[in-house]
Amino acid sequence: MQLIKAIIKPERLDAVKNALEEAGFFGMTITEVQGRGEQKGINLQYRGGSILVDLIPKIEIELVVSDATVDPVIEAIKKGAHTGKIGDGRIFIMPVSRSIKIRTNEVTND
Repeated sequence: MQLIKAIIKPERLDAVKNALEEAGFFGMTITEVQGRGEQKGINLQYRGGSILVDLIPKIEIELVVSDATVDPVIEAIKKGAHTGKIGDGRIFIMPVSRSIKIRTNEVTND
């Protein structure tokens, strides 16, 4: 099993969810986060002055999937999140050794 974390633009969340659903993936955790990448924030004009906003609102999507389905999930996330502009996001893949369903106590090992 693998944990897939994707950091995306908030306005791309619906497109990513739709792409994941079309690919057959429905379970996910969504978290509102803040961060910055290589651009180190953005400059905004406010009341005639310029202010640096160095933490940009983002959305973090987490899914735990089988090893065999990692690539289709990644492709669905890329399809939904891609705009071609800076700040599109990043995808991280990490191994998961075990998962336990609380309601049934079902254990899934890698």
